Amino acid sequence: MTPPHTADTRPLYEQVADALRHKIDTGEYEPGHAIPSEADLQATYGVSRDTVRKALTQLTQEGLLAGGQGRTRQVRRYAPLRWALASIERFDSTGPDNAGDPWSTEVRRQGRRPHETVELGIVVPPTRIAELLNLTPERDFAVLRKRIRFVDDRPYQLADSYFPEHLIRGTPLMEPRSVQIPGGVLAAIGHPQARYKDEISVRMPTRSESDRLDLPTATPVAEVVRTGYSADGTPLRVMVSIAPGDRHILVYEVDA
Repeated sequence: MTPPHTADTRPLYEQVADALRHKIDTGEYEPGHAIPSEADLQATYGVSRDTVRKALTQLTQEGLLAGGQGRTRQVRRYAPLRWALASIERFDSTGPDNAGDPWSTEVRRQGRRPHETVELGIVVPPTRIAELLNLTPERDFAVLRKRIRFVDDRPYQLADSYFPEHLIRGTPLMEPRSVQIPGGVLAAIGHPQARYKDEISVRMPTRSESDRLDLPTATPVAEVVRTGYSADGTPLRVMVSIAPGDRHILVYEVDA
């Protein structure tokens, strides 16, 4: 291997980053595999450790590498889930492929393995949630179902669902476990959702979100706030999903 080209006037770390990027793009460094150590890269390219670290930081910020200083860096592995937001809660979950709620069923349809953890609490709804559910924080409570959704044993989503407490009191949704009923739990208790409204924002994660999802450095997330309404327009549920950008492809199909 040769050092960066002497006729190239760009900073050395950019030249080293280009050389490593080429190896990633051509498959010499495969997804999930460790790249050479900082010391090996110094020797290969004839540059200082500081130069190597700047190059690695740049590639990490671009989303090509995972890991960081003091840890082995690996080429990031991407296995995104296609998340069909417009249809995922529409299909018939009673079919032969069903083994759970619409989300887990769709994960299985893509040849992946889903599971989730569930925590439950009765909370004073945050201001934003109270507004969406037409609740008064000083008077009304909400049931919060906090889930971490896993795909192939890797955390793929945070999904916090809020329900008016008076609406689901005494129903299976008050149980701290995964609940699946053909056609949906709300429909089964007499409150079918007739339409949804999605609000999507893209941002950097909070520290808590990053820790819970085990996110590599510089990974943005999509926040999807879905409000479900009854036929008469009464809000029944707000689900706030946090989806890492490296693990999802958001899909919409809309009739023209």
